[in-house]
Amino acid sequence: MYQSFYGFAEMPFNITPDPRFLYLSPTHQEALQHLKYGVMERKGFIVLVGEVGCGKTTLCRRFLNELDPARFDTALILNPRLTETQMLKAILTELGETDHGSNPHDLVSQVNRVLLDRIERNRDIVLIIDEAQNLTFEVLEQIRLLSNLETDKQKLLQIVLMGQPELKQMLARDELRQLRQRILVHYELRQLTPSDLAHYIQHRLTLAGGNGRPTFTRWALRALHRRSAGIPRILNNLCDKAMLSAFIRDSDEVNFWDVRRAAREADTLTR
Repeated sequence: MYQSFYGFAEMPFNITPDPRFLYLSPTHQEALQHLKYGVMERKGFIVLVGEVGCGKTTLCRRFLNELDPARFDTALILNPRLTETQMLKAILTELGETDHGSNPHDLVSQVNRVLLDRIERNRDIVLIIDEAQNLTFEVLEQIRLLSNLETDKQKLLQIVLMGQPELKQMLARDELRQLRQRILVHYELRQLTPSDLAHYIQHRLTLAGGNGRPTFTRWALRALHRRSAGIPRILNNLCDKAMLSAFIRDSDEVNFWDVRRAAREADTLTR
C-alpha cells in the first residue's frame, strides 16, 4: 500500500533471500570472506552458524553469485531432511547427473567418478548444505566419508555446512569428533549492532528506489533494535509494518509509536 506513496520501485523489506539486497555489515563481510577463503584454499570443511533470520541463506546466494562459473561446479542442498541414499542422489542431481546408482555403495563410487572427472577438467566442486542442523547423524557421517575423497594433492569436494546454533551443539557431540577435526574454517554470524541497523535500513530503502522518504527517527531506530535484537528477518517485518503505520498517518516520518504498533501486531500474530 505504501510503495507508490513513498515512491519505491519495489518493496524495500521483503523477507525473500534476494542477494541484491544483502547489506554487508562487518559480521556479514567477515562471513563472506571466510567462505571465499575456505573454498579458494580448498580447506575441505567449512561451517557457518547463525541465529534464525540472521541472513545465512541470503549470504549463501551472494557467495554463489561471486563464484566463477568457469571454475566452480556447485551443489546446493536446501532440504537436508534426507537419508544417506537420498543425499547422495541429491548431490549428483545438483551436479547435473541424471543416471543414479541403485544403492549407497554404487552411489558413492559414482560420486567419486564424477568428482574425479570434474577435477581432471580443472573444475572445483562445492557442496553447500543449508539448515544443516537438521541433518541426521547417519547423513553427517556419510558427508564426512565424502570429505575423504581426494587425490594426492587436493580434496575432491569442498563442503559448506550452514545452520542455526543447534548445528554447533550437534558438532560438539563426542561421536562427531572425527568430522569436527576436519572443520578448518568456522564462522558465527552476529546480530546487527544499532549502527549496523541504521545503515541496513537506509541500504534497503535506497536499493528499493527511495528518494529520502520516509525517514526513521532516532527513537524509532532504538525501538527497532530492541524489538528485533538485530536479526534482519524480524527487522524487515517490523520495518514493513511500521512504514505502513506511517503511511496510514500520511507521514514522511516513521516514529517510535509506529514501531510500537508494528511490534504489537507482530506479537499478536505469533501468539
